[in-house]
Amino acid sequence: MNGVTDKHIAREIEQFMGVSVENFRANGNEYGYVPYALTDTHLHSKWRDDMEPAGNVAYVYVFAGVGAFILLIACINFMNLSTARSAGRAKEVGLRKTMGSVRSQMVAQFLSESMMYALIAVVLAIGAAFSLLPQFNLLSGKEISFSELWTPTFVLGVGFLVIFIGLLAGCYPAFYLTAFNPAEVLKGKMRGGLKSKGVRRALVVFQFALSIVLIICTVVGYQQIQFLQSRNMGMDKHNVLIVSNTNRLGSNQNPFKNGLLETKGIDKVSYTNNVFPGVGNTTVFRSGFDRKDHVMGTYFADTDHAAVMKFEMKEGRYFSKEFKSDTAAVVLNEAAVRELGWLKPLEEKLIVFEGDGSSPAEVPMSVVGVVKDFNFESFKINVRPMVIRLTNTANSLLVRYSGKADDVIAATEKRWKEQAPGDPFEYAFLDQNFDELFREDQRLSHLFFVFTGLAILIACLGLFALASFTAEQRTKEIGIRKAMGASVTSITTLLSKEFTLLVLVSIGLAVVPAYLMVKHWLSQFAYRIELGTTVFVLSGLAALMIAWTTVIYQSLKAAMVKPVNSLRYE
Repeated sequence: MNGVTDKHIAREIEQFMGVSVENFRANGNEYGYVPYALTDTHLHSKWRDDMEPAGNVAYVYVFAGVGAFILLIACINFMNLSTARSAGRAKEVGLRKTMGSVRSQMVAQFLSESMMYALIAVVLAIGAAFSLLPQFNLLSGKEISFSELWTPTFVLGVGFLVIFIGLLAGCYPAFYLTAFNPAEVLKGKMRGGLKSKGVRRALVVFQFALSIVLIICTVVGYQQIQFLQSRNMGMDKHNVLIVSNTNRLGSNQNPFKNGLLETKGIDKVSYTNNVFPGVGNTTVFRSGFDRKDHVMGTYFADTDHAAVMKFEMKEGRYFSKEFKSDTAAVVLNEAAVRELGWLKPLEEKLIVFEGDGSSPAEVPMSVVGVVKDFNFESFKINVRPMVIRLTNTANSLLVRYSGKADDVIAATEKRWKEQAPGDPFEYAFLDQNFDELFREDQRLSHLFFVFTGLAILIACLGLFALASFTAEQRTKEIGIRKAMGASVTSITTLLSKEFTLLVLVSIGLAVVPAYLMVKHWLSQFAYRIELGTTVFVLSGLAALMIAWTTVIYQSLKAAMVKPVNSLRYE
């Protein structure tokens, strides 16, 4: 690859970088090409300017993990309710064993029942997926059709899922139920190989811990996106229209600009060869007092650019029509000053390389101003050093407006057709371009919100059923307590206390893994929120309130039953 680079494009590199390839490499730099698999482009790309907006395989793994969590919560509910209802099938097991059934046959029966539930669930899930796919496409920003999913791999995967989930959900109930001693069961005594109540508690703790982890991740994701959207970027991205391909105007570029300035609702207009976000050109510069190369982003803009973008000046001034010498001047950002190591930048000279060949000319440029750092790229990276140079016309026009967007577009398009008849009018909005930078993270946050809600719903369904069963098992106890004078409040508190303790344990177990997950995700951003205890406390309280709301209905219902109805058969 280096041989191809040297042979065919060395001259272009020298023109672009302003130094010879030999000198460039002698200073410890490198320029060339790196091969990588074309199949890595979509999900495994490491390059900023790849052929298409790259996906992120990490998000595929994240959502696969969330899906697995939700399935696991459903399996836990199935195990909990199966063992909780074990008394109803204890006599069946006892009679089967007495009549000669072996344990392996009964295990197979219970597992096949579990797989039948899983099969019915898959049929319902496929129907739901088919119905909800348009909404999912809208939420995720994808265009997936159901026919694309219906492949041999998908069918085999679903078949494997039925078997795996059926076995996973049914294994513990199957082995637990078949462990009953037939003699004791038929005498009215029940004793399995394991204390099912302890196992049920552990499973409730586990599923709520998973739900709390998802709640914390969702809250932190929402806060981070809100932080990025509301963060002061150092410039104003709102109310800026971008007109593309203005080189098609030819000699009419200045008349076009002047005509727009006379239009109602348009405040400022600026030509530039760079449209944010990003800076497409990276060039080598040198400081006036050393020979070290500094690679910095650079672009050209006219004298109205700072007013359109609403830059804040740190030192000096921006380009002005009053100073003809500004054609040999530059404006830097703070990051560039730090890169160059200057203490008094307005007194320094920046060396720019111009011309072509192996010995480009070194042209000293005056520094007339320093703008405060502004985010012109993704928030996931720190602000890079940047140099702005002066131009009168360029390929893009930025229009700062205060009127209605539709009116401004119509007026701009009218002017365009007057100055460039027959050429297409193309435009975009600066704030929409910047919003695309974290669109993927926004979608991630929205999807997490949906999946977290689903996980909490499934966990609450299991908790609701388990609370119902617990209340049913303690019907006579509740009746005796009420007969002895216990109040509805005390009985409700008694029934809710166990589940409250379980959720509190879940909160304690969820904090550490949730903290590690969100900390890793936030580390991708150069600008991020500070992780405090508030988000964890509020997420835990939210889980507790959800659990209370779920359990309190069954507890109140059981506590309000008249004792005579609970004890009439005693």
